Amino acid sequence: MAKGTKVVFQYVCQDCGNGSPRWLGKCPGCGAWNSYVQERMETGKGAGSGGYVSKPDSRPVPITEVTDDAGERTVSGIAEFDRILGGGFVPGSVVLVGGDPGIGKSTLALQMLESISRGGAGVLYVTGEESPEQVKLRAERLGVTSPSLLVYAETSLESILERMEELSPAVVVIDSIQAVNTFEFPSGPGSVGQIRECASKLIQYAKTRGTAVFLIGHVTKDGAIAGPKVLEHLVDTVLYFEGGKESPFRILRAVKNRFGSTNEIGVFEMKESGLEEVTNPSEIFLSERPQGASGSVVVPSLEGTRPILVELQALVTPCGMGVPRRTTIGLDHNRVSLLAAVLEKRAGVAISGNDIYMNVPGGVKIDEPAIDLGISVSLASSLFNKPVAPEVVVFGEIGLAGEVRAVSQPELRLKEAEKLGFKGCLLPQINLDRMKSGATALSLLGVRSIDEAVRELF
Repeated sequence: MAKGTKVVFQYVCQDCGNGSPRWLGKCPGCGAWNSYVQERMETGKGAGSGGYVSKPDSRPVPITEVTDDAGERTVSGIAEFDRILGGGFVPGSVVLVGGDPGIGKSTLALQMLESISRGGAGVLYVTGEESPEQVKLRAERLGVTSPSLLVYAETSLESILERMEELSPAVVVIDSIQAVNTFEFPSGPGSVGQIRECASKLIQYAKTRGTAVFLIGHVTKDGAIAGPKVLEHLVDTVLYFEGGKESPFRILRAVKNRFGSTNEIGVFEMKESGLEEVTNPSEIFLSERPQGASGSVVVPSLEGTRPILVELQALVTPCGMGVPRRTTIGLDHNRVSLLAAVLEKRAGVAISGNDIYMNVPGGVKIDEPAIDLGISVSLASSLFNKPVAPEVVVFGEIGLAGEVRAVSQPELRLKEAEKLGFKGCLLPQINLDRMKSGATALSLLGVRSIDEAVRELF
């Protein structure tokens, strides 16, 4: 124990890291039940470390004299992955990749290291959960055969840092951060304290040596293992895998990025040979769309710089119980309820007494306001049992007064729809007025309110 420190015992939530002097049944921070575990903590001026560690000869300098020595980005060779990172990873950056167990985090890491090592850079894959023989079996299935990819099975942070110092790799993957522990911290592996301490020292190494470090973290619901939520404020970039195991598609989404946009997503398809990039996700998401079905509407959603056409499905049925049900998958539950209320109040559509079910096929989640008009149209289509023309796409934001507001990048959305063979589009009148003549070959219909949209379509 360092000089000037004092040992105290505190109860810490293993899901979000919230601390309490006494045990609590439910965490007030994240709402998890039975997630508090007693941990030994060190306090005082000699305790803890984290964040960026400066060089020994560092001194305060004017911002005009600060030089940008981060270096050029290094591409991983996986286009979808590079775009999420902002064009590649920055030397010295720390990236956290989170997701449910078995969703494809280790697979993506091995494929990335294989591509980077083929370019001549030294890479190290540290596994704390599998033996080198198990990693070899997965590598053979994925076609990973580069002799420059080094595998190291170890859970001791001190040994890992020693090997990193010895090899000086350009990229290091820690799989997973929950399995790593340091003898300087008394808590067991996987605890919040251990994860924070180990991550802090790995971040120190990355910043001072210029090595890019990828931390893989599991997201679990039982609270027994601390999830990556406690590390989000420490690392440079946070990526999360989305998509259920029953679906072959995986969506990698950036929720934090100090070196790029947080609006980008990457779409992959899980196959026997690993994760394969989906270069045209719109075509994949619409490939099984039913023809002539009421409640089915296609909306062009903008994810970062990429427009993606997805299908919205609504099912409105008479309520068989006293209280109508509202069930949504892939959409904000509260947003759907709000739009149903606006639809009834402003367009005179009697929908509040019905059960409402909405789904976004393909496992994708959409939360941008531009899909409001698509949600409302799909609800009205299902209620009236009248299908929307299959060659029409719909987008626009809806306010509480029932007005249809303009959205960003309408030309980009229309271009994607035109590329996939759609013939028409229902969009905000403001966007239509601002659009240049001849910008698209689609037949455009502008509306100013949800009432006008319902009257035009039904």
